[in-house]
Amino acid sequence: MLRLAWRRSTSRKSVEPARLLTAVYFGADSPKQNSGDHIRCLRQTPHLSSNRPPLLHSQPACYLSPSVFMSMASGGETPPFIPHRHTNRLAKERSPYLLQHAHNPVDWYPWGQDAFDKAKNEDKPIFLSVGYSTCHWCHVMERESFEDEEIGKVLSDNFVCIKVDREERPDVDKVYMTFVQATSGGGGWPMSVWLTPDLRPFIGGTYFPPRDQGRRPGLKTVLNRIMEQWLNNRPALESTGEKILEALKTGTSIAANAGEGPPLASDVANRCFQQLAHSYEEEYGGFRDAPKFPTPVNLMFLMSYWSVNRSTSEGVEALQMALHTLRMMALGGIHDHVAQGFHRYSTDSSWHVPHFEKMLYDQAQLAVAYITASQVSGEQLFADVAKGILLYVSRDLSDKSGGFYSAEDADSVPASGGPKKREGAFCVWTASEVRELLPDVVEGATGVATQADIFMHHYGVKEQGNVAPEQDPHGELQGQNVLIVRYSVELTAAHFGISVKKVTELMSSARAKMAEVRKSRPRPHLDTKMLASWNGLMLSAYARVGAVLGDKALLERAVQAGKFLKEHLWDAERQTILRSCYRGDQMEVQQISPPISGFLDDYAFVICGLLDLYEATLQLEWLEWAEEMQHKQDVMFWDDKGRGYFCSDPSDSSVLLQLKEDQDGAEPSANSVSASNLLRLSQYTGRQEWLQRSQQLLAAFSDRLSRVPIALPEMVRALMAQHYTLKQIVICGQRGAPDTTSLLAAVNSLFLPYKVLMHIDGSADSFLCQRLPVLSSMSQQGGVATAYVCQDFTCSLPVTDPQELHRLLLDMSMETQAE
Repeated sequence: MLRLAWRRSTSRKSVEPARLLTAVYFGADSPKQNSGDHIRCLRQTPHLSSNRPPLLHSQPACYLSPSVFMSMASGGETPPFIPHRHTNRLAKERSPYLLQHAHNPVDWYPWGQDAFDKAKNEDKPIFLSVGYSTCHWCHVMERESFEDEEIGKVLSDNFVCIKVDREERPDVDKVYMTFVQATSGGGGWPMSVWLTPDLRPFIGGTYFPPRDQGRRPGLKTVLNRIMEQWLNNRPALESTGEKILEALKTGTSIAANAGEGPPLASDVANRCFQQLAHSYEEEYGGFRDAPKFPTPVNLMFLMSYWSVNRSTSEGVEALQMALHTLRMMALGGIHDHVAQGFHRYSTDSSWHVPHFEKMLYDQAQLAVAYITASQVSGEQLFADVAKGILLYVSRDLSDKSGGFYSAEDADSVPASGGPKKREGAFCVWTASEVRELLPDVVEGATGVATQADIFMHHYGVKEQGNVAPEQDPHGELQGQNVLIVRYSVELTAAHFGISVKKVTELMSSARAKMAEVRKSRPRPHLDTKMLASWNGLMLSAYARVGAVLGDKALLERAVQAGKFLKEHLWDAERQTILRSCYRGDQMEVQQISPPISGFLDDYAFVICGLLDLYEATLQLEWLEWAEEMQHKQDVMFWDDKGRGYFCSDPSDSSVLLQLKEDQDGAEPSANSVSASNLLRLSQYTGRQEWLQRSQQLLAAFSDRLSRVPIALPEMVRALMAQHYTLKQIVICGQRGAPDTTSLLAAVNSLFLPYKVLMHIDGSADSFLCQRLPVLSSMSQQGGVATAYVCQDFTCSLPVTDPQELHRLLLDMSMETQAE
């Protein structure tokens, strides 16, 4: 029956992958399994075709289908240390995820030619397993299956087993995730895919339990059935896999039609706003009920949309949506009130109980979103949150070399001890812990209140714990409290009859004491891999927050990050960026051999970071490097035929699909960021071809932008920047001088999404003056720093007074709105 099912499937002209996979897993006469039963731990949701509507609410984060969602918040179990019985070749790798599997009884290979040659020489199928080091269900599958001696032997004897860190090799992950999503209706990590020796996928899935559970097949069963099919029905396997792959090549193609230009910016922006407004949750903010994700790309679009629609009801609503969401997140449990930073997402609609993992890319984008909100609203809360995020990153995710680590895990061993890790153990509190830590009676407070009484009232701490049972199906948070601001400082002060100042001081003191207690708790696993792309995002965060706040320490940290990227992730000889480097056993920075070459997002995010660093520091070396790197990106990734950039090097024969990411998710699409980079660089260098290339890129995504712009809010921002034409703000003066600094402060106090900032100091042979000779005609007036506000270098009268510059820039913003 099983072979018959294969024949029937492959004899049809159209591929029916869901039926195909069901036949392999269950046998032809088994009922088809609902895709909702499968675990999905998604950070990104690639869309296979521009004709396919996006999953509007499928945010990039570890996610399970609703029927099993809460299973995610369960801790892994760490056995007591014993001497390793097995050591495989992953022990020679540097990726924390690969090292987690170095002592499995599986003959693992890293992705590379050695594994490919073995599969061809022995004519064996490949088992590809993809995950990342802070992925909960990756830990579960390792513990259940990859540490199982019997399953390990089946895998090693019959397959060439390859383990991939998806953060190290996003190109591999994207290709096979596209296949899994197309054939199963869902996807996620751990991802399990079976390939032919020439790397073509024929079966894929995500997490499998080790052995059968009702109608759900266990990994051992799946392996045995695939082995049987490989021996007895291999042509059908290969034929069907090939058909699916060819269909994916067609379905994932993104290209501009001949003579097509970008869509009309105002129409696209309005549609994007309407789609976001439709999905907006009014009570607590955000864009779905639960689970709830930060989605900084949405928030940045909304604030940019407001900037050119300030006088309309839509503009006001867009700003309210962004600020309310950011405010509720800052008050919620997704925000770590003790140690700063943000967790990955909230399992409930009120931002209360998070999945406690912390990712570098979230911190970077949220810091920018919060500092932008402070510019727009003038609220100190938003600036404080932005600075707090960077405090967390500097303290807990920073390497002494200047680089930034990738993530902190959600699970850790409770302070009470024991081998079993628990979700959030590092972050939560019992009421008794709070009372013991904060016992002092507060003088003048109503009813002989202690500091603990006031803290517990303000942060919603309850004697029995404040996590609802439906948010804790495994009982890991029973009796525990996730801190969430329940009352404003003013209401808390009124409740206890003390001043607002006193409450503020008490809460600050209490959080500091709790932070000290945290230091003594077992820490979660830290992924010390340093990625170029995420470091680029973080570079932007330090540069932009430091510039707005005028904070020299943050700007110095940004410069340190720029130097780290150039020293450790830039191959000066080949003029290429590298994907990753690693913290060694002696805290030194290490590189694997050969190193992994950078992908499109590495170039795009680092270039953006360098442009932001230039505007924050006015140091031309960063602008020069950005120009150099953009040239290399164009050579390596630009699609001359269809326009836009491929995500990975199209000359790499091991990558079967040349994809162009068409969704701004947990991270913005590299094409979206590149569209803005090209526009900014065209202004700095006078290169009209980069302006044209930005337009061509937007044209390639024209269909997607026109129909479902909510999928690409960052690219919509780039389209708006094209439409409104970037203004040039030129500051003439000595870098670092007080008068120059005052003019820069006036610029940085405002949210001006459609501008570039330039600095000249009178040197005619500077980088900018060589490329833009018109700048040589601009000079200081009366011997003091002078600003010029220009469009296409037609400039306003020179301005030397910071307040006058502030007014001029506000007027410029209103003129942009009128356009």
